Amino acid sequence: MITSPAFAGKRYAVLGLARSGAAAVDALLASGAQVTAWDRQDVAREPFEGRCEIADPLATDLSGFDGVVVSPGVPLNTHPIKPHADKFGVPVIGDIELFALARGDLHEHRVIGITGTNGKSTTTALVHHILSMAGIPSVMGGNIGEPILSREPLEPNDNGVGVYVLELSSYQIDLTRSLACEAAALTNITPDHLDRYDGFEGYAFSKGRLFAMQGTDQFAVFGSTTGAAGAIMQAEQQRRPIGRAVAADLERFAPMQGEWPSLQGPHNLENVAVAVALVEEFGITEAQWRHALPRFRNLPHRMELVCEDEGVLFINDSKATNPASTAPALAAFPPAQDIRDGARRVHWIVGGLAKEDGLGECAAYLDNVAAAYTVGEAGPRFAELLEGRIPKVERCELVSEAVSRSREAAQPGDVVLFSPACASFDQFRDYEKRGEHFRQLVGVMTDTPECAPDDSFPSEFAKDPAA
Repeated sequence: MITSPAFAGKRYAVLGLARSGAAAVDALLASGAQVTAWDRQDVAREPFEGRCEIADPLATDLSGFDGVVVSPGVPLNTHPIKPHADKFGVPVIGDIELFALARGDLHEHRVIGITGTNGKSTTTALVHHILSMAGIPSVMGGNIGEPILSREPLEPNDNGVGVYVLELSSYQIDLTRSLACEAAALTNITPDHLDRYDGFEGYAFSKGRLFAMQGTDQFAVFGSTTGAAGAIMQAEQQRRPIGRAVAADLERFAPMQGEWPSLQGPHNLENVAVAVALVEEFGITEAQWRHALPRFRNLPHRMELVCEDEGVLFINDSKATNPASTAPALAAFPPAQDIRDGARRVHWIVGGLAKEDGLGECAAYLDNVAAAYTVGEAGPRFAELLEGRIPKVERCELVSEAVSRSREAAQPGDVVLFSPACASFDQFRDYEKRGEHFRQLVGVMTDTPECAPDDSFPSEFAKDPAA
């Protein structure tokens, strides 16, 4: 784990003992700090009994404390911990701020911070993948994989200065005060998590703080250059020298996108442009990233290439739980001009527990859909919406039936796309279980052992609640 003598003898309260909170307690105790830990669930408190004080910070006199460390899932706009800590002049921070405070005691390194409403997980994993394939020591953490404090610190290496690659949610940025990333990225900003902010402007301001914490000589790249993201980019361009705050160059990479099986669609073009800008800032060459991109397999359940069988691609996009998330997946596979002269390619498995009525942004890409296989509670409604607008609609109810029918119908060059545009809770515990079910069905049907996830990424991408 990452520890620091900077914490020795100091006093911290930790509220919320999920993944990041538990890692913070472990790191602080190992660093010689005094810790008061609390979680409302008994099972979360049990591992720390006898190791530190167990008490609710809200019922604690915080005089003399150096910080209250809270989980990203704690809503600062409604939870009483912030005003309680303010009474004692104690800062409310998160595990990312602890990492920032520990940086001075780590071996020489650099930090890349990546945020945005959409695409930040894929971009983070892609940066880590490119660096790793180029032989640059790197550690990935934050809002993806393991909490950063639980990771082993980078050691000196002959291949160059190591890099910590952090995915950062707005909640984590809210709890950070001094993280100055050598390179930072904003993929895009669209309305999200507005229950935690004073409107969209408050949410966008939170994202912008990642860049405000940087020095003027540090590097920033922006995937979207319109709306709120564009406003942040323009503000940063005004305070930095030319070339230190830039827009990602999507046109540069568009002609190459066909070389990257797991990175199709306009959203992934943006992700690649941002990722390459970040790694080039640290000296990665075009030859190195061009070698790495075709070998990238996407994160589990996010446009994940499960396998190819007899020329048919099977894509697991179970993470798409609303039409806005599914639309880029449909856009990723336009009619195949070089295979069957304009034939529609997508066999779309859609349905579950609907979050909204209608096709939303998916309607713009129905020309790419050869057939739809509707499943789950929302299946009949999707069938009604799609019949007459695409060549074929089959009502299936179960995912297993949809996979079987779509495989029978798909031709070489086609894509079986599991992008439900719905929540999973009608038939599955969560989108991960739904995606694993699809992957298993495809593996059995096609007899392809390569359907297992790529070992180059952590096997689990669990995050703290609401992170």
